[in-house]
Amino acid sequence: MSVAEFKEACGLLVRMPVLWIPGVVGGLCAAFIWLLFILSGAFFAGRFVVITGLIVLFFIAGSLSVIRQNEGGMGALASGGRQYFFRVLLPQLVILFMILLVFVLVMLTLNLIGIASDPALLVFLSFGVAIPSILMTLFSDTAAVFEDRKVFESIQRSVDIVSQNTGKVISFVLISALASATILFSLMIVWEALLFDKLEPLTTYTEEQLQTFTPDQLLTMIGSEGTWVTAVVIFLAGLILIPLLMSYKACTFRRLAGSTILIQQETGEYDSKGRWYKY
Repeated sequence: MSVAEFKEACGLLVRMPVLWIPGVVGGLCAAFIWLLFILSGAFFAGRFVVITGLIVLFFIAGSLSVIRQNEGGMGALASGGRQYFFRVLLPQLVILFMILLVFVLVMLTLNLIGIASDPALLVFLSFGVAIPSILMTLFSDTAAVFEDRKVFESIQRSVDIVSQNTGKVISFVLISALASATILFSLMIVWEALLFDKLEPLTTYTEEQLQTFTPDQLLTMIGSEGTWVTAVVIFLAGLILIPLLMSYKACTFRRLAGSTILIQQETGEYDSKGRWYKY
């Protein structure tokens, strides 16, 4: 099933070139952050991560709207971005807050029972809390756009879909990871080929030298030319991955949503004779 949706996503990218716009914007933003990090350091680059992330999210919301309508150009993309930006953003903020809250509560509980925190435990807890939360709320953005759901409704809809289609969702995640790894590995080969002359001295390094080799030394080795080549490769990664993964996610949601029953909790109370009255 997931392979069929992947092929459908590729077909959408061929049929609707406007879906590449989020990739262009995301690639440019990522390359800009990289160059800013090299030129000005992590302090200034970190300040722009949130801003560029919001810009990319605007175009992603617009692209999901275009996929929902199954047609459209730049006008439809911009209109969809304006209409669904906050519907996509707010669930992500709620999810982030929930993850942080659970993490803090777990850490406080461990400290109260006398378990000291160490780096290994922090890493384990981070993955243990974040991965299930992200997986269960994976389709909150698509639910917000495709079904016009509000913040908590979109999160609940995502949880319903994932819980009722766990195997299919895991298949979607695995195919997405495989496609991402393939694209990134291919771009890494291109990067190494373009900078082969500058990276060639690494082949003569001993094992001890390689173990003590630092990222700063690598940046010095590739020089300004390598910095710009890296920026281009980062741009290409964003250009390809963002449209592909978002289109694939939208196609998967559209298929799963049609076969998923929405679980609704009824509110009411029992009377003295045990009869249920719905509010």
